[in-house]
Amino acid sequence: MEKGVVNKRIDALDYIRGFALLGIILVNILALLHIKIPDPNTLDASYQRFLYLFVEGRFYSIFSFLFGVGFYIFITRALANGNNGYILFLRRLVVLFTLGLVHFIFQPGEALTVYAVCGLLTLPFYKVNKHINLAISLILLIVFGLAGAKLALTLPLILLGLAAGQYQAFENLSQKTKQIATFTAIMLGLSLIGLYVQYQSVPSSPFSNMIIMNEDGTLDQAGEFLKIGVGVGPIVSAFYVGLLLLLLQSRAVQLLLSPLKYYGRMALTNYIGQTALILLAGNLIQSTGNLSYIQTLYICLAIVGLQMILSIVWLRLFRMGPLELIWRMITYWKNVPLKPKTKQAEQKNRKTQEAL
Repeated sequence: MEKGVVNKRIDALDYIRGFALLGIILVNILALLHIKIPDPNTLDASYQRFLYLFVEGRFYSIFSFLFGVGFYIFITRALANGNNGYILFLRRLVVLFTLGLVHFIFQPGEALTVYAVCGLLTLPFYKVNKHINLAISLILLIVFGLAGAKLALTLPLILLGLAAGQYQAFENLSQKTKQIATFTAIMLGLSLIGLYVQYQSVPSSPFSNMIIMNEDGTLDQAGEFLKIGVGVGPIVSAFYVGLLLLLLQSRAVQLLLSPLKYYGRMALTNYIGQTALILLAGNLIQSTGNLSYIQTLYICLAIVGLQMILSIVWLRLFRMGPLELIWRMITYWKNVPLKPKTKQAEQKNRKTQEAL
């Protein structure tokens, strides 16, 4: 396989990363700004139910899955380019864990440290047969999902992403439209069933986002609702991904959603940047703890809009985001040019290589 082919970026993954970031911020802002429980029979109460039916756990699952896909692609390409992919990946995890520790100071619910630990645990599975990896990941997803163990789902989701990479699920997507459509239809059916079951447990009153037990040791109504949501989450996530992939088969949709691609290419910078901008907004408004659910939506829309614009401008000027640059430099332990190569330089380099 030629080096240029090995290093070719898969645009669909950037679109999905950007899409995942849209949902993550809607949930993270609630804890960061200590949003109070809504009053009953209000627009805020309806928005809370919407979040916990269609957003909470759904976009985090996508992000975790993508980490597994990226894990496979990174090591495979590193090995194909003659590097020690395992050492590079371990160094990459150390950087991610360090960034996560810093991020944890401001965002206790952050995911980077969890990804780093789970990445280390799943590293031995890189050489395991793809069918075995798929089976293990699905079994663990079912077990942890039924148990309502949201944090534990991260490991099988990453392993599932690794298996998807082994199956080359995101290669040549234009030739897989029928398979994607079938997958999306199946996930839609399962999602509707799962969401219907979860909806039957919707609390009559607004609730805390914690799974709480009754005095007799049973789950209260909100706890049951949230637990079911954890199990349903990966299924709804799969439907979201399948639907997005189908939409991206259209050039017009690709153009319309192109800001998502830029947003996703700077996923690390934008993920941590979301926390910084949320906290900054909270300080500027000076209403931490007093904001309503709907007001957090407006703040999130403003932050996402700003980040998309900055991402587009930044990537027109530079090859990667600032945190992505730091991550890459420490991983490879060498200086990485930030400015993109000019067409003239690329042509000259190609001619030189052909001459050799």
